[in-house]
Amino acid sequence: MSEDRTSIDFTIGSRRLLAVPRNLATVKFSLEDILAGSLPAMGDSETAADGLRVLSVPREHIDALLGSFPDHLAGGRQDYPRHYIDMAGSYEDYLARFSGKTRSTLKRKQRKLAKECGGGYEVTEHRTPAELEAFLDAAIPLSAKTYQARLLDAGLPETPEARQSMLAKAERGEMRCYLLCAGEKPIAYLTLPVEGQTLVYAYLGYDPEWARLSPGTVLQMEALERLFAENRFRYFDFTEGDGGHKAMFGTDSVECASFVLLRKTIANRTLLGAREAFDAAVSGARTLAEKSGALSRVRGLLRA
Repeated sequence: MSEDRTSIDFTIGSRRLLAVPRNLATVKFSLEDILAGSLPAMGDSETAADGLRVLSVPREHIDALLGSFPDHLAGGRQDYPRHYIDMAGSYEDYLARFSGKTRSTLKRKQRKLAKECGGGYEVTEHRTPAELEAFLDAAIPLSAKTYQARLLDAGLPETPEARQSMLAKAERGEMRCYLLCAGEKPIAYLTLPVEGQTLVYAYLGYDPEWARLSPGTVLQMEALERLFAENRFRYFDFTEGDGGHKAMFGTDSVECASFVLLRKTIANRTLLGAREAFDAAVSGARTLAEKSGALSRVRGLLRA
């Protein structure tokens, strides 16, 4: 369990409107631990100034966890299926899980992108420290263009500490990174740290100018084909949060939740109360937009 400077975010869609900083100890539940039924020790929350940030706790363990912290307030809860790929078998076995229509759609996306690129696209794989340096030099400027970086501050990390951490993992053979290029221009990237027998879906981004050609989907398929061929990994973990991309590529899922546990102070009560009211208002507006048919237009405006 590590303490980090993080924030309680107020977001609409992919746009973060407000971030209130807090010092929280982060507790992560790994996919392998969840599937094995062995959960991490929570430790002493006294090391965290404001409380805990809990990521992907299995739903059946939530009540027990909350009961272990009676002096904390729970808030910002998100429930979702934690999607993952069971990589037992071959890439062909994996593709066979898709419907014929979906397989045809995925292949058409690859062909369409290749045609648009003229002479076809190129995917490079980066494992060693030297290869990772080249990857980061190309991917970080690309990441700055993505809506994740512009709106959510969730692009590829650029700090010297983050780079050194990734290089150390590469030295141990625990990084798989992929870059998709149209000619010599990088248009999509994917980073996958390795934890045990699991590939962790850390960062996927693409140039918004190429979004209509689904470069992220194409890169995901190209990377999976190579990773299955390694015959080393047991799982591909899409981590916390739901989404169409994760649901489509995942083969299985576990019901999980993420939330914060803040110390019972007046400031924290006010903060979580405001966040709950904000989320309720956003949910109501979303329902109204769905009924009126305006939801797709609103999403487009939020990403602009």
